[in-house]
Amino acid sequence: MLVIMQKLFRVNFSEYPRQFWLLFWGMLISFAGVSMIWPYLMIYVSARLELPMTATASLMTVNATAGLLATFIAGPITDRTGRKGIMIVGLMVTGVSYLAMIFADSMIEFVILMLVRGLANPLYRVGADAMIADIIPEGKRADAYALSRLSKNIGIAIGPAVGGFVASSSYNITFIVATIGLVAFGLITAFFLNETLDKNVIPEEIARSSQRAGFRTILKDRAFLVFIGAFTLTQICGAIMWVLLAVYGKENFNILESQYGFIPMTNALMVVALQIYITNATKKKPSLWMQSIGAIIYAIGVGSIAFGNSFWDFWVSIVVLTIGEMILVPMATTYVANLAPADMRGRYMSVFALTWGLATGIGPLVGGFLNDQISPQAIWYGAGIIGILGSLWFVNQALRANTIPVRAAQPPTR
Repeated sequence: MLVIMQKLFRVNFSEYPRQFWLLFWGMLISFAGVSMIWPYLMIYVSARLELPMTATASLMTVNATAGLLATFIAGPITDRTGRKGIMIVGLMVTGVSYLAMIFADSMIEFVILMLVRGLANPLYRVGADAMIADIIPEGKRADAYALSRLSKNIGIAIGPAVGGFVASSSYNITFIVATIGLVAFGLITAFFLNETLDKNVIPEEIARSSQRAGFRTILKDRAFLVFIGAFTLTQICGAIMWVLLAVYGKENFNILESQYGFIPMTNALMVVALQIYITNATKKKPSLWMQSIGAIIYAIGVGSIAFGNSFWDFWVSIVVLTIGEMILVPMATTYVANLAPADMRGRYMSVFALTWGLATGIGPLVGGFLNDQISPQAIWYGAGIIGILGSLWFVNQALRANTIPVRAAQPPTR
């Protein structure tokens, strides 16, 4: 498969360390397993508990609230103790929580499991993003994060399509496979990955001072906070789509799991086929302008779902939003990695990961409310408007950056 990738994407594998490729394959395995269930999780819970969409979506708010707490904790721990341990804990606990969902049959049980999953899930993301920044030099980070997305999306290209057919007959199997994928990556991390945190980057007494400063330094970083605001709005737009579209399609247009699986599969296949080319075309252009373009395309794709009434209508919307996603996400991750001081990458990445936690806490609840109180189509009008506001926020920051230059990668804080 590496040979095929090399021919398709012209990747020089020797330019990246062995550790990076272990991360690549670990993410592929885990995302293949998890994506067999996550597109259908709200369908599963809704059918199991027989609740309206707003109540079902509130479970995502529980999950996201726990994720926010974990994200704040994960950053300082990652910067202080290392990347590897926190990744292992996150992967293993998340895997066990998926397995336990087989046996949950009440609202309180699902609340507890979503709480546990929310606490564990950000731990891996923060550690992995910081680890990539540690081992990849600044000039190659955009390509490295694009390859990281590629690995996840190869897994997602496999998982939802297979999971849709499997879930049609047995959700239990999908939960078991998700658990196996996460535990397998946890074992790869434990036995084959090296710790990448360099505790000699700064003297110990300065490190302690940096820890005490904690998130106060980030709160003074205006460029980063403005970026986080814009990116969060775009993430809310995306969270509404990824959490609610499967339920929306099944309840309103009888699009079953076995058919819906090809929608996230299309998203993943496009990333696999096109991400490297799009990153190569955009990485040398002004980052914030590229992010604003990606955000508006994404918002248009999500908003257009309101006008669809069939699988193929939704498929076209996914194609549009995926183009925006491929422009936006690698540029955003690289922007954060380059903005962060070397000794605070974990905390910067944790706040960056916080955007998805906020989005999944707010977005599905807003979408469920619009569905129950106005109309099903109102979900997508609301999501599109939120996404457009995010893109305009990016434009505003890009205009300001023309007169107030955004700094490049920073040395350790003092």
